[in-house]
Amino acid sequence: MSGLVNALVIVAVVVLVIVRQFRAQQIGTGKRWWLVPAVIAVLALRQPGIVDPHHHTTSIVLLGVELLIGLATGAGWAWTTRIWAQPDGSVWSKSTKASVTVWIVGIALRAGLYALGAAVGVHQDSAALLLALAATLLVRSGLLMWRAQSIAPAAGSTTAYGDHKARPARKERV
Repeated sequence: MSGLVNALVIVAVVVLVIVRQFRAQQIGTGKRWWLVPAVIAVLALRQPGIVDPHHHTTSIVLLGVELLIGLATGAGWAWTTRIWAQPDGSVWSKSTKASVTVWIVGIALRAGLYALGAAVGVHQDSAALLLALAATLLVRSGLLMWRAQSIAPAAGSTTAYGDHKARPARKERV
């Protein structure tokens, strides 16, 4: 794929993810949560320009830092996402304002990393960003699935005293 197609894929995935993260979404524990990040990683690794051949070591270090930023962003995003269980047992998630901060910091760190790479003359392809995005989505999805399993009600659980009962209206005193 060309750099333009990679850039369009990156923008499309980021826009889709950002738009969807602020809507309440049901977390399905049986889904293949790793599939989209795996496809993005394969697209990134198929690119020949992921490492600059003229600055091999520096390029690998920048790629490693890029991946660490992606992993940290995914973990931060997952831990700032609100998760709750409905009475029917379904688990839902919705990002918070703190998630926006995580995204802004992650993007700023990546922009700084690209500026540093450009300052030292390292050619950075969009494949590195695509790979870091895959890492971000993989870590976020994995942590959300783990958190969802820890709060999902146990199968066959009994109701507690007062569950599914209408509460009496309070009497007003005059």
